[in-house]
Amino acid sequence: MFNLTTLSPLTLYIHTPWCVRKCPYCDFNSHEAKDSLPERDYIDALIADLEQDLPRIWGRRVESIFIGGGTPSLLSPEAYDLLFSQLRSHLQINPNAEITMEANPGTFESQKFKEYRALGINRLSIGIQSFNEQHLQGLGRIHGRIEAIKAAETAHDAGFDNFNLDLMFGLSQQTAKEALDDINTAISLEPAHVSYYQLTLEPNTLFHHQPPSLPDEDSIAHIHNQGIDRLAESGYLGYEISAYAKQDRQCFHNLNYWRFGDYLGIGAGAHGKITNAPEQCITRTAKSRSPNDFLDNTRRRTNCHDLTTKEAAMEFMMNALRLNDGFETPLFTERTGLGINLIEAPLRRAEELELITWDIHRIQPTERGRRYLNNLLELFV
Repeated sequence: MFNLTTLSPLTLYIHTPWCVRKCPYCDFNSHEAKDSLPERDYIDALIADLEQDLPRIWGRRVESIFIGGGTPSLLSPEAYDLLFSQLRSHLQINPNAEITMEANPGTFESQKFKEYRALGINRLSIGIQSFNEQHLQGLGRIHGRIEAIKAAETAHDAGFDNFNLDLMFGLSQQTAKEALDDINTAISLEPAHVSYYQLTLEPNTLFHHQPPSLPDEDSIAHIHNQGIDRLAESGYLGYEISAYAKQDRQCFHNLNYWRFGDYLGIGAGAHGKITNAPEQCITRTAKSRSPNDFLDNTRRRTNCHDLTTKEAAMEFMMNALRLNDGFETPLFTERTGLGINLIEAPLRRAEELELITWDIHRIQPTERGRRYLNNLLELFV
């Protein structure tokens, strides 16, 4: 049984499902925009979706907003102006909320991004992936090196002092020097945050069905280690398995995910997780994936699933153990409403294997635990 006595921070995720072209590695809910986008209809559908979820979060304040996709920057500033005016009339939003928009090089226009900034969007997450022309082509990206560099420069010019650059490593035929060149180029552009993660072949992607030739495990480990060492030398400290930030520039929205906070998800294919202390339940929500279904009031659906105690414990650990510093031990009970004794056996086993350290104050993955994170997480399944 749950014993939920407090509510965690609440954030808002908004999904925009269109992109210029589907990348072969992408397993997100994204669809090629073959015609003009139905901006006004989609904003109306987002607000209708929000309104049906409002009873789940009455009286709660939204601490951050993340607009993901797809490529959210395909929508016009006018569309976001309408969206944000509606959001502010429906929700209590922290005046200092972190508001992030994902954007891809090639969708950057100086004036357009100045307008986004003026609307209150104060953080960008830019999908660079690589600065190498050959690797960008191999990843199916629509931009090249020049556009990638220009995107970061445009972000600075538009007034964004807080933006993230996404970089991948372990690409097909990628050498250690090429990977380090990507890191050095990213650092030279002075982002506040870098996401540095390995290319993985996800199910239901073209790369899964037609796998590219990837570097061997030893090469990938070397590429990864040299990359995080170079980031650390430049003041980007790792706080999560693939996230590196300057001082006080960690992404609050993502930290809330990893600490098992609550988030409301609106938009085609958006997921959410809401704690209901009065009813003693934690509910997962998932919205209709098809943009056409989502736009149709008669076909838009929200699927709900109340977590079991076992699922809640597992999900908490699957998220929180991604954090380099782990978490304060009482947070487990605070966010799940469960006693730590429920996971004592796998905790002791993880400690025996030198994958974690733990006591009444903190549970933290060791360096070995971070290196073998999948093995660590499997203990809690």
